[in-house]
Amino acid sequence: MKVGILGAGQLARMIALAGYPLGVEFIVLDPSADACATLLCEHLHGDYSDADLLAQLAERADVVTYEFENVPAEVAEFLAAHTTVHPAPKALAVAQDRLIEKNFLQNLGIPTPIYAAIDSLEALEHAMLTIGWPAILKSRTQGYDGKGQSVLKSPADLAPAWELLQGVAAIVEAFVPFNREISIIAVRNVSGAMVFYPVSENLHHDGILRVSSCCEADPMQQQAEAYVTKLAEALDYVGVLALELFEVEGTLLANEFAPRVHNSGHWTIEGAETSQFENHVRAIIDLPLGSTAPVGFAAMVNFIGGVPTTDQLLAIPDAHVHLYGKAPRKGRKVAHVTVRSKTAEQLTANVSALVRLAEQADDS
Repeated sequence: MKVGILGAGQLARMIALAGYPLGVEFIVLDPSADACATLLCEHLHGDYSDADLLAQLAERADVVTYEFENVPAEVAEFLAAHTTVHPAPKALAVAQDRLIEKNFLQNLGIPTPIYAAIDSLEALEHAMLTIGWPAILKSRTQGYDGKGQSVLKSPADLAPAWELLQGVAAIVEAFVPFNREISIIAVRNVSGAMVFYPVSENLHHDGILRVSSCCEADPMQQQAEAYVTKLAEALDYVGVLALELFEVEGTLLANEFAPRVHNSGHWTIEGAETSQFENHVRAIIDLPLGSTAPVGFAAMVNFIGGVPTTDQLLAIPDAHVHLYGKAPRKGRKVAHVTVRSKTAEQLTANVSALVRLAEQADDS
């Protein structure tokens, strides 16, 4: 069995690491010569729209998946005409456009923050009469880790925020005074079987995920599972699907979904019976899905921009280090550490120590 992956970053790398013990081989397509998964996988080096490389990938891969949602949807559609693609191109097309995504969620009965489509400064000014302050202006496409976003606190912010987008189509959303941010990761295989991981509680800084913690027996688990099930079934989804949510006074509002393995599920590598990466591989080649039960108390800390020495990280009890082999750069995810502890108190102490190291590395 050979799996093709569009993209060769750290997510592709972790998919490959999880799949090799199952006897699966991998081939990646990525325009970067030094993308970090290329050390593990055969590399088709070129643009995602390269017809010759796409033809090679379609011919040689039994199934194709992708590691990020900004792969052009037409590329996935081309591949789907020649080989199996999971998740289906429809999921990619919906997730790539925030307006289409919000409308899709609303049509499924999954509540979201109030939003409006924006195509001019005048439209933004008019929308704010309904949206209210504060709000967030986001580009409809190509946005991730806080990119293409501006917080609107007063009318004086409107013109600069719109100018920053340089005229691209956008969406404005009401700011949600949430109690916390959580995500639910579901897995659905070709046969339609589904499993769910415990929700993760997520902490962000500057739009980038910094810490995710497994929340076993969380009071929001049932509602989150109901929402992500609706989404997966509507998309006839195959693979790992992540739905990001705001908890507001005991109810949930959907922020966005990711049609791929997700940063908030990295704790599952050591913190669950079966990682999200292994279950993604199992799902797309239609193997039985593995248990999502947590093992101990688990969390994940991201390292952004830079990473301490390995001996510093491993000096923290219960730490499992995952270096991505990427050059340090401000705002770039370069590593994460999974923590799996025997008690909640141990987990809190170990995560706090790792966060301090992460802050030092980010400032350096």
